[in-house]
Amino acid sequence: MRISVVDAFTDHPFAGNPAGVCQVPASVDTAWMQRLAAEMKHSETAFVRPVDQATADYELRWFTPAAEVELCGHATLATAHVLFDAGTPSPLRFTTRSGILTVRRGTDGLISMDFPAYPPTAAPAPPGLADALGIEPVWTGTSNFDLLVAVSDEDAVQHLTPDIEALGALPARGVIVTARASNRGDADFVSRFFAPRVGVPEDPVTGSAHCVLAPYWAGVLGRDDATPMIGRQLSPRGGTVITTMRGDRVELAGRAVTVLEGTVTPATVPE
Repeated sequence: MRISVVDAFTDHPFAGNPAGVCQVPASVDTAWMQRLAAEMKHSETAFVRPVDQATADYELRWFTPAAEVELCGHATLATAHVLFDAGTPSPLRFTTRSGILTVRRGTDGLISMDFPAYPPTAAPAPPGLADALGIEPVWTGTSNFDLLVAVSDEDAVQHLTPDIEALGALPARGVIVTARASNRGDADFVSRFFAPRVGVPEDPVTGSAHCVLAPYWAGVLGRDDATPMIGRQLSPRGGTVITTMRGDRVELAGRAVTVLEGTVTPATVPE
């Protein structure tokens, strides 16, 4: 089995979000995939295998070190990058827990992914949220997986030092903290993402969070469908996600860089 480490949502190594990409020839044991993801220690490790389906070319699954997840943007981008670099033609169609995801690479190398949009619904802040973040939200909402928290400005996002253990006790996969970009000309909005509940204290760049951020900011900024918005995630590694609303879908686009390639030791692979 081939395995790679790819930095996603960046155009240079050692930035963006690193993901493991394991190419499996056939269906393998779920428990084994979880153990390998724990061994890799990245926020996500993707497992991809060819399938013979009318609507999809590959099956794609994503695992944090602690759990399988329903949707992951950066590991999908990383997987597509690996397959495209190996000569697989564009587009790619992945069957996943979140339905069919179609991924394309443009002539300029930019990889675009067709993802579901998850507009957040306004909701009261759950008890303990403000204390866990160390800041008062100006707006809170819920999506399919996560809490969305808007705060006063970009500096508040940048300098946030949350109580990670307390965030892990909140009733959501993760907490997205966001504000309008104010200190930079290269982004429309900024964010950070914390998901200790699934073994990821802070994720460097989170594609699935932008499925929530894009519809939220399209409404706040008055952006029409097909008008790109640029999100900058302010983790220590940092990364950029180009988002474009497409009705009830959202296009997430970015670049990726392979930093490691190898093989899984045969003795570790289940019979």
